[in-house]
Amino acid sequence: MQIPCTPADATLLSRYKVRDPQALPQLVSLLYDELHQLARRCLRGERQVSLCSTALLHEAYLRLALQRPGEIHDRAHFLGVAAHVMRQVLVDYVRSRRSVKRDGGLRVVLEDDMHPLCITDIDLIGLDKALETLAQLDKQQAQIVELRFFGGLSVEETAEVVGLSPTTVKREWSSARAWLYRELSEAAGR
Repeated sequence: MQIPCTPADATLLSRYKVRDPQALPQLVSLLYDELHQLARRCLRGERQVSLCSTALLHEAYLRLALQRPGEIHDRAHFLGVAAHVMRQVLVDYVRSRRSVKRDGGLRVVLEDDMHPLCITDIDLIGLDKALETLAQLDKQQAQIVELRFFGGLSVEETAEVVGLSPTTVKREWSSARAWLYRELSEAAGR
């Protein structure tokens, strides 16, 4: 699924980059359905997280409003940034719950057909730590995982955002999945 960037999108993105206070609300309004779908994908498989997709989206919006916008190239790139913020919201939510409940018991399920990491029950904090480690080793692979897994972007959309060919994204995605599988398996004692 290709995400077209309309002239209205481009104008709003330009205004957002220069911190126009009205741009983000208008951009979110324009992309609300896509952002809501993104939030649903982020929460898919979450068994014990009591956040609904609307709450996740609204919390992400508040964080986007408070942070300094970076260089946003297009609609797909903005959705990737939103996916990253949603991941941060989920990780912070799990951390706060763990501080209340010692073991937390909060896990994310990676569905084999969509994200074939071959591990079906992963600690969200463990996944976040693994992604942070991967980012230190290979920032590009970590970004690809974030866009594909949390953002739900296709290979082609991810390639567009990171400026690589789809073939390279497929290769990096495969390598990153293998690395994450090993890291997460070791952490889980499998």
